[in-house]
Amino acid sequence: MDKKQLRLYAITDRKSASVSDLCGMVEQAIADNGATIIQLREKNVTDEFLAKEAKEVKKVCSRYGVPLIINDNAEVALRYADGVHLGQGDTPVSEVRKRVGGDFIIGATAKTVQQAIAAERAGASYLGSGAVFPSPTKKDAIRITYEGLCEICSAVNIPVVAIGGITAENINKLAGCGAAGAAVVSAVFGQKDIAEAAKSLRKLAESCFKEGV
Repeated sequence: MDKKQLRLYAITDRKSASVSDLCGMVEQAIADNGATIIQLREKNVTDEFLAKEAKEVKKVCSRYGVPLIINDNAEVALRYADGVHLGQGDTPVSEVRKRVGGDFIIGATAKTVQQAIAAERAGASYLGSGAVFPSPTKKDAIRITYEGLCEICSAVNIPVVAIGGITAENINKLAGCGAAGAAVVSAVFGQKDIAEAAKSLRKLAESCFKEGV
């Protein structure tokens, strides 16, 4: 996939928002030169609810030419999105890749070089690696060092997205690591002005990760 699509990877944080509210939030994140890819992440919802939500969010993403990724749920992703992101405990990357062509995006979580190489061999399109900083979204997330992130980026030919506690204040600390971009949750969707937050982070990411292209 085009590495530039991963420059600012915004992961939704719906909380109590309705589907229509979420679509509005996603559009704010994308519209003004902001997020380059969206991940719809939901926990403890039915497949039926997730499918309904994905169909609506996909309409927004499609208007702007931005890919939609579904977290964890390969079945819904295959029907209503451009890709899926799979954690270490989810459906194996190889199983999903066997069912789809090369255009379907499969992201995989990798916290070690060994996991990164295995995911690439299994057919992953990109890797998500972190947490690079303490994460307010996943307080128990295992941290990886800057050096560890660099090693992962150097070990594979597919693009890597840094994730975990990334903000406008610390994103510059990731410069030179070789990643294609940054994945954020609260740094975009937790802000009062989502559009401005996304636009500002996009500018910082363009500068920080220019070597990752």
